[in-house]
Amino acid sequence: MADPNLFYISLLLLPLSLLFLLSLITRPRPIKIPIKNRHVFVTGGSSGIGLALAHQAASEGAHVSILSRSIDKLEEAKDAIRVSTGIDVAIFAADVRDFEAVQKAVNEAGPVDVLIVNQGVFVAQELEEQKLDEVRFMIDVNLMGSFNMIKAALPGMKRSRKDRGPGSIALMSSQAGQVGIYGYTAYSASKFGLRGLAEALQQEVIGDNIHVSLVFPPDTETPGLAEENKRKPQLTSIIAASSGAMKADEVAKKALDGIKSSSFIIPCNSEGILLSIATAGLSPQRSYLMAFVEVVAAGILRLAALCFQWNWYGSIEKWHMQKKERIWTTVYGKRVVRG
Repeated sequence: MADPNLFYISLLLLPLSLLFLLSLITRPRPIKIPIKNRHVFVTGGSSGIGLALAHQAASEGAHVSILSRSIDKLEEAKDAIRVSTGIDVAIFAADVRDFEAVQKAVNEAGPVDVLIVNQGVFVAQELEEQKLDEVRFMIDVNLMGSFNMIKAALPGMKRSRKDRGPGSIALMSSQAGQVGIYGYTAYSASKFGLRGLAEALQQEVIGDNIHVSLVFPPDTETPGLAEENKRKPQLTSIIAASSGAMKADEVAKKALDGIKSSSFIIPCNSEGILLSIATAGLSPQRSYLMAFVEVVAAGILRLAALCFQWNWYGSIEKWHMQKKERIWTTVYGKRVVRG
C-alpha cells in the first residue's frame, strides 16, 4: 500500500521544483530604478496621466522635464507642479510626430535617465466609417511618436550609463493593447505595436543597463475621455462596460512603482493583472514568482478569455439583430404609409 506521506511530499515538491527552475531561467534579472535626483522626461506631460506622473516624480525628488504640443498647457502644468511640490520642471513644446523638433527638445533637456513615453490619442470608430487621416493620426502619434522619442533620447541615455546607474524607458500602452475591442481597430493596432517595440528594444538595450517597461492602463479619467466617449460606438460601450475607469494619479502611481521595480509589464488594476497573465506570451519576466503564476494560471485564464469572447460575440450578434429589426420596422412603416 502506497505511503500517503509520499504522495503529499510529491505534491509539495512539484511546485517547489517549478519555482526553483523559474528562479534560474527568468530574465532579465530584477533591478531597482532610482528616481530621486535622476532626470525623468515625460511626454504628454501637460495633462492627464503624464501630468500626474510628472507630479509624482517631482515629489520624489526627480529632475523632471515634460513635453507636449501646447506651450500654454505646459506653462499651466509647470505652475501646478510648482504649487503642489515646490519644484520647477523644465518644459518643451514639440510634436512627437516631428523627429527634428523632438531631437531639439531632448538635446536641450540633457541626458535622460528615465524616459516615459506617454503621449497618446484615441478616436473610437468602426474602421469602415473612420477616415484614414484619423487612422494615420493615431498611428503617427501613438506608435511613430514613440519611435521618434526613443530614437532621440537613446544615444544620450547610453552615454556614461555605468556612472549614472540603471536607466529606464517606459511606454504607455493600454488594455486595448492587450485585447482588441470593437471600434478600437486603429487605436488597438497602434497600442499593440508598442508591445513589439518594447520586447525587441529590451533585448537591444539590456547590455547598456537600460530597462524597458510597458504600462497597460484601463480607461482613465482624463480631459480627453469625455470627448472620446461622445463618438464611441454603442457596441464599444457595451463590450467595454465591464472595465471601470481609474483616476490619472492612481494610474501614475502604479506606473511609477512598476518602473522603479523595472517590471516589463505593468498592469494598473485587477482586470489588468489577469490580462497580463493571459497575454504573457514571450514577454520577459523579471519575477520568478509572477512567472510561476503565469505558468500555473495560463490554462484557466485561456478558458476565461474564451468565455469573455463568447459573451462579446453574443453582444455583437444581438446588437446586429436588433439593428436589422429597427431597419425592417422603419422600412415596413414607410410601406404602410405609402399604401
